[in-house]
Amino acid sequence: MGKLAVSTKNYKHCDLIEVEGRIDGSTAPDLAQALDVLTNDGRFKIVLDMSQVSFISSAGLRVLVEIQKRCKHLNRGELVLSAVPQRIYEALDLGGFIPLFQFFDDTLDAVGSF
Repeated sequence: MGKLAVSTKNYKHCDLIEVEGRIDGSTAPDLAQALDVLTNDGRFKIVLDMSQVSFISSAGLRVLVEIQKRCKHLNRGELVLSAVPQRIYEALDLGGFIPLFQFFDDTLDAVGSF
């Protein structure tokens, strides 16, 4: 069972969520809760900094897809992924998730995209 650290920074045009650790069946609810707080508050432009993510399971992928659907509903915004490690990108690619997200190598570029 891994640990997950999630921190949120609010900016004028978007919100940045920094994640550190493993996103798996036991920790995916923590990520979902952090994302739910933003979307329930009407904030739908979200950057997810994945530079410190070491693993993502199907439960974590499901959270990302669900939040992306919520953000894009009625063109309110989107969830963009930044600094995705190669291993995580390969998992997203294998699952067919690449077309669902916009990717940025640099978190500042991702924040600036909004």
